[in-house]
Amino acid sequence: MLSFGSNPIVLVGAGNMGGAMLSGWLKKGVSGSSVIVIDPRPSDAMSSTLSQAGARHCESAPDGVTASILFLAVKPQLMDAVLPGLKGLVGEETVIVSIAAGKTLSSIESHLGEAATVRAMPNTPAMVGRGVTGAYANERVSSDQRQLVEELLEVSGPVEWVATEGDIDAVTAVSGSGPAYVFYLVECMAEAGRKAGLQADLAMRLARETVAGAGELLYQSSDDASKLRQNVTSPGGTTAAALSVLMAEDGMQPLFDKAIAAAKTRAEELAN
Repeated sequence: MLSFGSNPIVLVGAGNMGGAMLSGWLKKGVSGSSVIVIDPRPSDAMSSTLSQAGARHCESAPDGVTASILFLAVKPQLMDAVLPGLKGLVGEETVIVSIAAGKTLSSIESHLGEAATVRAMPNTPAMVGRGVTGAYANERVSSDQRQLVEELLEVSGPVEWVATEGDIDAVTAVSGSGPAYVFYLVECMAEAGRKAGLQADLAMRLARETVAGAGELLYQSSDDASKLRQNVTSPGGTTAAALSVLMAEDGMQPLFDKAIAAAKTRAEELAN
């Protein structure tokens, strides 16, 4: 069971990601009575969840509250408007956790002051408990706070700590945006299958289930990806023929190099 002291955890933003985190906390045994959710317009489903859990809902920061953890799940474009109203929630023992892409620690500090702060980048599979999160903690985060934040983030999947804040931009490019690359892979496989003569809906079902199943095999197996690939590939067979194209000098690797670099550059631009 997660425990974070006498002060509440304050979740700011109860949309897809914030809602997924809250659901995970409640399943891990966090008492709803120790959670305050700040969101001006929660969905009907989220309002029902809060009511059933006994969590407190506020449209704006409540007076007289100091957060043990201030968890920022606000869209990046709204952060500058929302953060000034949250400063009263930050005390000496508060740890701030932000999952807003592109918002640096310095930009958060400019609104909330100097505090123990973690910048984290989860991805959308967090909504089904199968995400992965990259995280960076500033020097004010104690070892106990870091452990607590890790436990909070782990409800949606494993947490990988990075050495520098700049590494978060690369995390964003690889895993933060990564689910979209996989979904596009499904689209491409399905379209190629259609062009090979399959009905479009059949090609999509085959592609979708193949990627989902391969992902589950990768998740459950102790072998690395290259070993699993080799296990599928018979010398001179159909898979080898396809991989000779995908693994050519102008195949997938240089394309992914360019794609990841473009995403990382954009993340850096947004951070500045």
